[in-house]
Amino acid sequence: MKEVQSYVHEYLNTKSSSTLVNYYKSEQEYRSLIDNLNADITDDGLLMLEKNIKSMSETYLTLTDETVKEKRGRNVIKYKTSYEDTKLVNHYINAYISNLSTEQLKQNSANYQLLIVSLRYTEAFSLIIMVSIVLISLFLLMVILRNMIGPLVQLAHNANEVANGNFNTGFITPKSRDEVGILASTFNTMLKNIKSYIERIKEDMDNEQKLKEQQLMMENHLKDAQLKFLQAQINPHFLFNSLNAGVQLAMMEEADQTGLFLEKMADLFRYNVKKMEQDTTLQEELETVDNYIYILNVRLTGDILFQKEITGDVSEVLVTSMILQPIVENAVKHGIRGLERTGEILLKVEDHEDDLYITIKDNGVGIAEDEITAILSGHRSPSESDDDSTGIGLGNVISRLLLYYGREGLLSIKSDGADMGAEISITIPKKGHNDRRRLLNVPDSDSGR
Repeated sequence: MKEVQSYVHEYLNTKSSSTLVNYYKSEQEYRSLIDNLNADITDDGLLMLEKNIKSMSETYLTLTDETVKEKRGRNVIKYKTSYEDTKLVNHYINAYISNLSTEQLKQNSANYQLLIVSLRYTEAFSLIIMVSIVLISLFLLMVILRNMIGPLVQLAHNANEVANGNFNTGFITPKSRDEVGILASTFNTMLKNIKSYIERIKEDMDNEQKLKEQQLMMENHLKDAQLKFLQAQINPHFLFNSLNAGVQLAMMEEADQTGLFLEKMADLFRYNVKKMEQDTTLQEELETVDNYIYILNVRLTGDILFQKEITGDVSEVLVTSMILQPIVENAVKHGIRGLERTGEILLKVEDHEDDLYITIKDNGVGIAEDEITAILSGHRSPSESDDDSTGIGLGNVISRLLLYYGREGLLSIKSDGADMGAEISITIPKKGHNDRRRLLNVPDSDSGR
């Protein structure tokens, strides 16, 4: 603005063309500068001063243009009047600029004070952060050292416990995968293997003890069954010889049916006594059932309809002795005896890949659910309370199956209700029982023949 005013004044005095050019340049620069000032209506004091300065500057430049034009037109009165007006407006603009500068200085001073306060807070905050970083670094350093030394101390303590024979010491939890962590994991693996080895030794000792106990229990069961069968304390050889003499006498008298009956009786009794402590084949078990049914039909005048269904060649499969005849006997005495209709018994043998499934089904009076539970739990066995029997009940069969095969649930009983008959099923494992017989020192069937 000073340049514009100076070039106007100089042009009025000299009317030089170079001065006029300089005027127009400074005037154009002035216009470009005032374009950056605020032109909007606002309630902000500084922006209002800028708006007034811009408005007065535009008026000022208009007056300077008129002054120059009047000078060039040699209108002395008008250019002098216009020039005076430019000086007056110039004075007002300078006053407003001074006010604007003063207000900006005040505002900048306030901002500076605020900045000073902010810097002080920043310094304090930075100091706090630095102290915190130092404390945190010290804490992390202590944690790292403890994590490095702690596992080593614990490892030394646990190793000392193991050396003193205390294998129940706890495992070490590795907190890293460095050398200390690898050493702790290796120690844990070693301790785990030692504990597993000790557990296996204990388990083997327990199993050996159980096998011995089961061997004694099996021998007791077998002897008990044999004693029950020999209720009359009869000499077996005397009975065999007597029955054979009866067979020969019947043949001499041409009493074929009587001879056959005595022969079946001799075979049944001989099997019960001879096989009581031996394994047998499934074929021999089936023949014993045939003999038993024949004897009963002679006694009961053919009232029992007995059928067999055998799938596959299972005759040479080894089983524990006296498991089928007691079940058939139970079906006769507690199922179909006393029926007004013909009693029927169906014996099925099914050969599967790993097991044999034997089912003995009758059409008798059935078995109540609570009685089935009592029989399977060993609290009751119907045949054992009957005087007219071999003395080997279902409880004895269940116990011997468990001891022989080492598995529970091999015998199951099912009945649909009263007068709906009963079905007893036996599962015979075809694999694994030979090794068990050798552990129990049970002789093979051939060794007793």
